[in-house]
Amino acid sequence: MEGIDTRREGSGATAHDGGTTDWDPATQPKRPDASFGELLSEMSSDLATLIRQEIELAKLEAKDEAKRVGKGAGMFGAAGVSGLLALILVSFAAAWLIDQALNRALSFLIVGLIWVIAAAVLAMAGKKQIKSATPALPTTTQTIKEDVQWARTLKN
Repeated sequence: MEGIDTRREGSGATAHDGGTTDWDPATQPKRPDASFGELLSEMSSDLATLIRQEIELAKLEAKDEAKRVGKGAGMFGAAGVSGLLALILVSFAAAWLIDQALNRALSFLIVGLIWVIAAAVLAMAGKKQIKSATPALPTTTQTIKEDVQWARTLKN
């Protein structure tokens, strides 16, 4: 440009007549030689890559949460089996209590109550496991927020 010295001194460039002009590197083009079409093409390619990466992250996160829920469901299944065994043993104990001597029946009742306790413990552990699952995908949510912030800074 005519009349302006391109050397930077202090906060602005010095003009030939001794005055200063405001020069801010943030307002200067990063790639002045690139055409608008090239910049737009690069931006759309970057955006497509970003979207693919976000989708992949969401898939991985959902897979981990599904594993956690599956574990909890397995514990609920084990609690169901334990409950069924408790029902069978308590039923046998009640039948023998009526039909036979008291000692044998009490032993069956004690075994049945142990299965009831096992079923309760497994059910509580399964409930805790399922409650700990976070279907909100926190990592994906955070990275999408960061991407939106990044896009806003590019816009300005």
